[in-house]
Order: sequence, then structure tokens, then C-alpha cells
Amino acid sequence: MSSSPEEKSAPKASKQTAAQARAEFEAERSATAAARRERMDAAFVDGIPGRAIQVLSWLATAVFAAVTAAAVIDPDQFVGLFFVVSVGLFAAGSLLFAADIALAASRSRDDLMGIGGLFFLAGCAPRSVQLSLLGSLLVQLVIAFIGAATRPFTPLAFGTLVPVLALALCGFWSVRFGLFPAQQSVPAQKAQPARRRS
Repeated sequence: MSSSPEEKSAPKASKQTAAQARAEFEAERSATAAARRERMDAAFVDGIPGRAIQVLSWLATAVFAAVTAAAVIDPDQFVGLFFVVSVGLFAAGSLLFAADIALAASRSRDDLMGIGGLFFLAGCAPRSVQLSLLGSLLVQLVIAFIGAATRPFTPLAFGTLVPVLALALCGFWSVRFGLFPAQQSVPAQKAQPARRRS
């Protein structure tokens, strides 16, 4: 049985529809990214705040790298210092993480905040800030796992806790300075359901 011209043209039409949908999606994504850039430029026209947070994150990363290198080279002499520094940085990160959650809970009454924006600065921070703070987090993770892998079953494993500080500093920047969309106002009264007529 031969198929009708309409049936032959059906797959082509569906492909065109899929291509159109993809093009629409790409155009919408580009427009969203452009709008976000404009919003960032307008919000941070006087300069990007929170520079001290970035400096602190990289300073902690440098100290962690130094004590890790020393402990890997001469564990007998430096493993105690490494343990104290690692636990200290982890404790500071844990306290700051708790503060981030409390501040985010307070701010979320007015702003829409998600985990991606809060701790990974997605869509709420300028690109330079996101690259700087997430770069520090990535470096801390690499240092921690290299140190733990180089001397396994030693106190260098405690280094894997240190990146909590870099993550908490990401959250602290976003909750203090991040640009989040405002919560939409909820209508005070919902429409009453229609009553049945007796």
C-alpha cells in the first residue's frame, strides 16, 4: 500500500517543528543571558562589592596549600601544624555556613534564592566574582585530595574538610551582595468558589 503525500510529509513537518522549538529555546536563553548581564551591569555600576571575601578565600587557600605541601614533604615535623590549620579552617567554614543559612532564610522572605545561586553564585553574581570564588573552591578541593592521596591513612585526610570554608565564603558573598529576583506578591484573597444553586 502506498502512503499518501500527507503521510510522507509528516516526518519532515515534525523535524521542522523540533528545529523551530530548539531555535526558540536558544533565542530565549540568549535573551535571558543578555538581560542578566544588563541587570548585573546596572546593579554593580559603582563597582563590585565584597572584594575582601574574595581575598580571604584565596588567602585561606594559600595557607592551606603551604601547610599541605609542608606536611607531604616532612610529615613528622609538619603534620601537627597541618592538622591544626585544617581543623581551624573547617571550623570557621562550618560557622560561616550556618550564618549563611540563617541570613539566606531571612533574605528569602523578599527574594527568590536557590541553592545554585546561594552557594555557586549562578545568575546572582558578576562572572569575575563567580570565577574567583569558585576557582578558590576548586583549588582547595584539588589540594585536599592530592594531599590525602599522597599520604593515605594519615591526618592529611582532614584536609578534605577545608573546602567547606571556600563554599561558605561563596554563600556569604551571595547572601550579602547577590542579585536575586524579588518574590512575587501573592494575592491576599483567593477567588471564592461558585456556590451551587439550590
